[in-house]
Amino acid sequence: MATLKELANRTGYSTATISRILSGDPSLSVTPEARRKVLEEAGRLNYTATRSRRGRAPKVRLRLGLAEMLTPEQQLDDPYYLYLSDYVRQNCQDQKYACVPLGSGFTLPPDETPLDGIAAVGIFTAEEIDALAAQSPNLVFLDSSPFESRFDSVVLGFELGISLALEHLANLGHRHIGFVGPERKLDDRRRPAPEIRRQYFRRLTEALGLRAAFIDCPMEASAAAQAVRARLSGGNVPPTALLCANEETAVGALLALREAGWRVPEEMSVVSFNDTPRSALLDPPLTSISAQEEEMARAALRLLSERAVLPGKTPLRTLPLKVVVPPTLTVRRSTGPVSGQNC
Repeated sequence: MATLKELANRTGYSTATISRILSGDPSLSVTPEARRKVLEEAGRLNYTATRSRRGRAPKVRLRLGLAEMLTPEQQLDDPYYLYLSDYVRQNCQDQKYACVPLGSGFTLPPDETPLDGIAAVGIFTAEEIDALAAQSPNLVFLDSSPFESRFDSVVLGFELGISLALEHLANLGHRHIGFVGPERKLDDRRRPAPEIRRQYFRRLTEALGLRAAFIDCPMEASAAAQAVRARLSGGNVPPTALLCANEETAVGALLALREAGWRVPEEMSVVSFNDTPRSALLDPPLTSISAQEEEMARAALRLLSERAVLPGKTPLRTLPLKVVVPPTLTVRRSTGPVSGQNC
């Protein structure tokens, strides 16, 4: 895992500046280029530290497209997708596959060599999916699963992730837990729908006999900070722990708690979702449900290679598959036993 000192050596920024970038400090004036450099270097250092040797690259070399839901600027507001795309690129490099970024129109120049498959990161409209399929019918979607009868997909086991987090908090004595995130979100075809993590949270808190609170906000740090701030200053009894829908909402929750003088985890425990490399670098380091981005990327490339149509070769598989990657819970210093005054 990267340290602030290693990031400082790699980026040329001070550890104080890097810490403020990672924690989403709203008072810090920094360019998007600086923010991207810090986030990407954190991801690269984590990838270098955790990857293992997997033998020689296969003899068959593939030419794969990479389609991304978010623009580079938007990825800075939700680095999960930045890291997920980077892991696709890095695993393509490991496998000696060509990785061809596709622009907003998802098209290749007429004289460009055709693609053997496309990894599509995020969620896309039906029209965008048709545009991708026109470039290559061999599609795998990461973090969404549209048209499962046609295309491969790799998604995270959200129910298991929520269950792991709630069981961890319950074992620490927490009985009143808040969910920080949206009530509704776009589904796998970019249509408004109930947010799946929130649904599992509601159902599982009931099953475990826990008291649930809902702090509704978009999955953005500033919105989460405002929503948590309002909850803390309201008249209702606050929960003793927060389960945040993604890392950005967790960053916002930490900012609001710090501003209000609440100690984490002594007075409020916080659990994040996604566990990108910066989770371990925040203060305090975040207990987090790991989305296993590198494993998701590896699974996507494996699925693409199995259905690639190559000269003189028969695809290993024609039936589309959906891979559900089980998350894990990494316990760090943002969670602790419920304090006596909050019981």
